[in-house]
Amino acid sequence: MIKSMSQAELFELKENLLRQYGSYKSKGLKLDMSRGKPCKEQLDISEGLLSVLKCNDDCFNENGMDCRNYGILDGIPEAKKIFADLMEVSVNEVVVGGNSSLNMMYDTIARAMIFGVDGVSEPWGKNGKITFICPVPGYDRHFSICESLGINMVTVPLNEDGPDMDMIENLVAEDESVKGMWSIPKYSNPTGITYSDEVVKRLAALKPKAKDFRIFWDNAYIIHDLNDKSDKLLNLLQEAKKYGNEDMIYMFMSTSKVSFPGAGVAAMAASTKNVEYMKKKIFSQTIGPDKLNQLRHVRYYKTADGVREYMKKHAAIIKPRFDVVLKYLSKELGGLGVADWFKPNGGYFVSVNVEKGCAKRVVSLLKDAGVTMTNAGATFPYGKDPDDRNIRIAPTYPPIEELRTAMELFCICVKLAAVEKSLEIK
Repeated sequence: MIKSMSQAELFELKENLLRQYGSYKSKGLKLDMSRGKPCKEQLDISEGLLSVLKCNDDCFNENGMDCRNYGILDGIPEAKKIFADLMEVSVNEVVVGGNSSLNMMYDTIARAMIFGVDGVSEPWGKNGKITFICPVPGYDRHFSICESLGINMVTVPLNEDGPDMDMIENLVAEDESVKGMWSIPKYSNPTGITYSDEVVKRLAALKPKAKDFRIFWDNAYIIHDLNDKSDKLLNLLQEAKKYGNEDMIYMFMSTSKVSFPGAGVAAMAASTKNVEYMKKKIFSQTIGPDKLNQLRHVRYYKTADGVREYMKKHAAIIKPRFDVVLKYLSKELGGLGVADWFKPNGGYFVSVNVEKGCAKRVVSLLKDAGVTMTNAGATFPYGKDPDDRNIRIAPTYPPIEELRTAMELFCICVKLAAVEKSLEIK
């Protein structure tokens, strides 16, 4: 344990770590672990998607519609069927859009700000202060949507079974300005945890003071398992129906990390009332999404089970990368009392909590040695981690040899920052 070392022992360890750090720094590394991007091998396995439509006759969907033309605001029926199966909802509860679920989330909030959520309630933008509940650590892009639209953010801790429900129930019951909540319920970004049945049931049963409160349920990693045994997640929309709360739920997912991140297909699921309202608003926004891309995905994957089977190929590629990260964390940092982490069963990240006040220092040391990480604090609203502890590791993009090098250096930097902090205290 570093904290129990004497000052002389700490100085000796610091000198040793600085020598190791210097040897890596002299290599002129240029490694990137900043975002959860699929690696080249993952992109290559989707090559067949590019040529699945070979001629004009291939461009007609099952209803005989020419997908090269205008029309169909909410997605072609075949695509809606696949997403409905994946999200465990009915086809009439699905809207299939363009390539980005994040874009659909932004548009949904922007519409609420301008028009309200259902055509009955007042626009959020007329209500003065608007607040979103943000479980932390969480997804920086969610937070940036709120920040860009002037939405206040209040944090709640994300525990190993999900967000702190006592805090959430109190917040929504007492404050009418609380209009929304972010969630990545399965293999959460960045911690990798999956919400427990109890948490999902309590969310479904919420009694918010604001009648136009909405939960933004981001199923980004719902099919992104690393192992054969998947985490199980209750379906929030179905649970909410038991309490008459189905209008409170917006669910999202995409194929961004299934096929091509820049050319996938996104979808949203909600109550039929919400879907009909959104279709009316979408009518003024577009004459239809990219139906050819939707059709390409349908022809390539065929069914929801086809998508799930395909995800095993992704797992085979990225699981060894996660194994490298977890191996180095355990081997180099285990038992030292300088970091803790959660071993995820899926998703795209490993979340590491270092010593309080050390995350920025660790990321800075890595940057100076040629390893780019997500900024310390990015997993909190406004980029401010109050304890300066959380670091998000994205293992998927680098080649394995580069990842090994990056993790060796990462562990050196974590120990060095912890030693420096201990010497400050002593």
